[in-house]
Amino acid sequence: MLKKILCGKIHNARVTQCNLNYVGSITIDENLLRATGMVANEFVMIADIDNGARFETYVIKGKAGSGIIGINGAAAHLVNHGDRIIIFSMALMGPELLETHRSRVVVCDDHNRILQRLEYPTSLDETLDPIPVAD
Repeated sequence: MLKKILCGKIHNARVTQCNLNYVGSITIDENLLRATGMVANEFVMIADIDNGARFETYVIKGKAGSGIIGINGAAAHLVNHGDRIIIFSMALMGPELLETHRSRVVVCDDHNRILQRLEYPTSLDETLDPIPVAD
C-alpha cells in the first residue's frame, strides 16, 4: 500500500506577484526549491494563511535569490500580493521508505529568505517535534 506523505514544505512565504494573464502555475525562488527538494513541473498544494484558500498547481523555477513567489493564471484570483502562504509537496511512499523518510521544511522571513530549516520525521519511532537542520 502506498501512502501520500509530505515531502517538502515552504512555510510563511510571501506572495510577491499575482499574474492573471499567465498560463498557470506558481513561480518559486530556486533556493527554496533546492532547500525542500521540490522540482520544476512538480504538482504542489498551496494554502493561503491569510484567507484560507487552498489550491493545486505546478512549480516553475524562479531566479535563485530573487525571493519570488508568483501565483499565475486563474489561481491569482485566490490570493493577494503580500499574502502569506504554505507550499506543500507530496510523494507516494511504500512502507519500506516510511521509517527513514524526513520531510524537508523551510520557514521564510518576510522577503522569502530561509529563516529556519527543519526536518519532520515520518517514523512513529522518532520524536514528532521538528528537527532543526544546520545550514
